[in-house]
Order: sequence, then structure tokens, then C-alpha cells
Amino acid sequence: MSMMKKLSAEVIGTFWLVLGGCGSAVLAAGFPDVGIGLLGASLAFGLTVLTMAYAVGGISGGHFNPAVSLGLALAGRFEMKNLPAYWGAQVVGAVLAAGVLFVIVSGKADFAGVGGFASNGYGDASPGGFNMLAALVTEVVMTAVFLIVILGATAKGVPAGFAPIAIGLCLTLIHLVSIPVTNTSVNPARSTEVALFAEGPALAQLWLFWVAPLAGAAIGALIWKALLADD
Repeated sequence: MSMMKKLSAEVIGTFWLVLGGCGSAVLAAGFPDVGIGLLGASLAFGLTVLTMAYAVGGISGGHFNPAVSLGLALAGRFEMKNLPAYWGAQVVGAVLAAGVLFVIVSGKADFAGVGGFASNGYGDASPGGFNMLAALVTEVVMTAVFLIVILGATAKGVPAGFAPIAIGLCLTLIHLVSIPVTNTSVNPARSTEVALFAEGPALAQLWLFWVAPLAGAAIGALIWKALLADD
């Protein structure tokens, strides 16, 4: 498979993750009477990964997340030399999705600003008012577990074809737990692009949503290699 096809798959997959996940939160979660709420937004993020893992996962591996790419590289499942290209493709996909979402949101008749725009944050920017330490621990732990699930679901000996289901449901569960804390990142690309449009402290706090997911991915990969991998 050519690198161009792999990168195109990562752009498309990350685009869908951000548009579907963040779009559900911005457009549908709080809609009067028929809003999908926390449960619906959580499920939406899981469904974006599940659907795109089946659609293009066979082309690129279905990372759609810089933290996942790093974790897979550290676990020996992905070539480290391809990491910058994958990160670039993921950021491009997320930028495009955030731009499309902004166009949609700004088309509302009473539009007066995007507000938080599904951005991630801590302190006053946390949905539940959780502090920086709580946000850091949440993002590290959730991303570490996410990587363990990804590595386990795609390991040799596991029934083929079911990995996207386990991974999508894991991401759903992660959101159910952590939306009140950070609005759930576990994905630096997802956090970066909405922060570019959001009002408030999203850009100033963005560092945490790169550091914590990348650290969590590294921890998850190392735990897998040290304790769980079938050598």
C-alpha cells in the first residue's frame, strides 16, 4: 500500500472522528427536547472510530490519533519513521473537520459565537470544574487503557474482524467516564483543531491535551510489551 493512500486514509478517518464526535457534541448534545446528551456524544465518538476502522483501517491501520500512532510505534506495530507523516495527516483531517463544523454552526439564524466548540479543558474550562491534576491523570490513564485495548484487540490469535467493535466501544466508555472531567480528549489532533476555533482558554490549555495523551499512549504500550504481549 502506498504511503499516499495510507495518509489519505488517516486524513479521512480523523476528519470523520472530529466531525462526527465533536459535531454531535456541538450540534446535537444539548438540543432542546431531543438532545442526545452525554450518552449520545460518547456513543458518537465510538461510532466514528468503529465505522472508519472498518472503512479505511485496512489501508492505514486506522490510527486517526497521534497518541495511537505513538503507542503503536513504541509497541513495535508501526514504523517510527512514519510517525511525523501520520501526525501531519491526522492534524490535516482534524483541521478540515473543525472548519466544516464551524461553517455549519455559524449558519444558525441566531449565531452569536461558537462558545466552547467541544474543546477540552480543566479548571473553569472543565465541564465539572475539575482541576489540572485531575485532568492530567484522567487523560493519561484513559489513553493508556485505550492503547492496551487497541493492542489486545489487534493481537495475533484474536478473532479477525472484531477489533473495531472493541476499540469503538472502549472509546465510548472512555467518553462516558471522562467528559465531565476534560470533555475527553485522548487525541491531540481532536483537541488542537477545535481549540483553534473555540472561545475561552482552550488554546492556553492545549499543552495538557498533547502531553497527557502521548504520555498515556507510551505507558499503555510499555505495559502491553512488558506484561501482556505474546512473544
